[in-house]
Amino acid sequence: MADLFDTEDAEETAPRPLADRLRPAKLSEVIGQDHLLGPDGPLGTMLASGGLGSVIFWGPPGVGKTTIARLLAHETELEFVQISAIFTGVPELRKVFDAARLRRRSGQGTLLFVDEIHRFNKAQQDGFLPHMEDGTILLVGATTENPSFELNAAVLSRSQVLVLHRLDLAALEKLAARAESLLGATLPLDPGGRAALLEMADGDGRALLNLVEQIARWTPEAPLDAKALGQRLSQRAAQYDKSGDGHYNLISALHKSVRGSDPEAALYWLARMLTAGEDPRFLMRRITRMSVEDIGLADPQAQRLCLDAWQTYERLGSPEGELAIAQAVLYLALAPKSNASYKAYKAAMKLAKSSGSAPPPKHILNAPTALMKAEGYGVDYAYDHDAEDGFSGQNYFPDKMERPAIFAPVERGFERDLAKRMAYFNKLRAKRQS
Repeated sequence: MADLFDTEDAEETAPRPLADRLRPAKLSEVIGQDHLLGPDGPLGTMLASGGLGSVIFWGPPGVGKTTIARLLAHETELEFVQISAIFTGVPELRKVFDAARLRRRSGQGTLLFVDEIHRFNKAQQDGFLPHMEDGTILLVGATTENPSFELNAAVLSRSQVLVLHRLDLAALEKLAARAESLLGATLPLDPGGRAALLEMADGDGRALLNLVEQIARWTPEAPLDAKALGQRLSQRAAQYDKSGDGHYNLISALHKSVRGSDPEAALYWLARMLTAGEDPRFLMRRITRMSVEDIGLADPQAQRLCLDAWQTYERLGSPEGELAIAQAVLYLALAPKSNASYKAYKAAMKLAKSSGSAPPPKHILNAPTALMKAEGYGVDYAYDHDAEDGFSGQNYFPDKMERPAIFAPVERGFERDLAKRMAYFNKLRAKRQS
């Protein structure tokens, strides 16, 4: 009878998840990351030259970050040590570094794999630096967040950031076939059901294998189609973090689709964000910003329509009010585009900062006191309504400032009319001032 101390035998006979049993034994078996592992890829080149350095793996879940790190240690004959930033504190880190130092003295190097490395704070990340520099450890970090924002510059400067891609449908199919070979059985799915399974995995290999392991236990009377599979399995939630990188990537995609006058793409990205649970108020704030940045005065109605859509959503709530948001997105995507007012505002802000405290010309200042009148305030002011065409053409910039060109309307939408008006007033101003 086995006792509490027969741990090795127990581990060997204990059930293992399919994802663990199917873990690649060599780098050539890794699926979907050929751009890194191929002969001309960064890791392929490093291994061929025998010069593996510290790296940061950046990519979504379930694409092989841990597996590749483990195999790199095997290929380079380094001791593989894995920690997670979620469960590891400073005392544990000290023990890891001390053990690596002892190994180094005996001639054995250490590949330290740090999962969720972005979870470490700045001080903890700084603690890796001396051990990376003296060769005590070769650091392989893994993160789902943008390293540019989440990791210290000092760590990044000593590492190479490698981007791992989500698995495409071809890679997922290859992984599913490999799983079927290991299980010795074909999944009970028809072509439509199999396609639906790959879509459900959403680029995550680990998620796919978990689904495959579940489906392999079924014994339906006939192969399942997409609808039947959907009834038995719940759809995976889309990978989306309202405060993370995916959040900003999707709002950027929506904004640029609107700017690029592509209503279908804009509506798709809006739907992606709403489906993932994005706050519609955040979306309306950004969409309204698009109306003033990218449409501007080419269509003055765009901003008003966004505000009306925002108010409609507030009155109706979800999901009915989301239709008003969709209509605003479609309108902006098809509206004439101009960033002239946006550029003019930035140019004016730059000019205001560079011109310091230059006062307005005295002729446009009010003179409510005798002293101010004596100082020349309001002298020679021309009341525009008394002038020919209701336009005096006076100078309204500081006296010593050369008149700048700030606003340049485009030849699209309503701004075409504004451009004609500006040209008219500029010509008339030159004539009056001469």
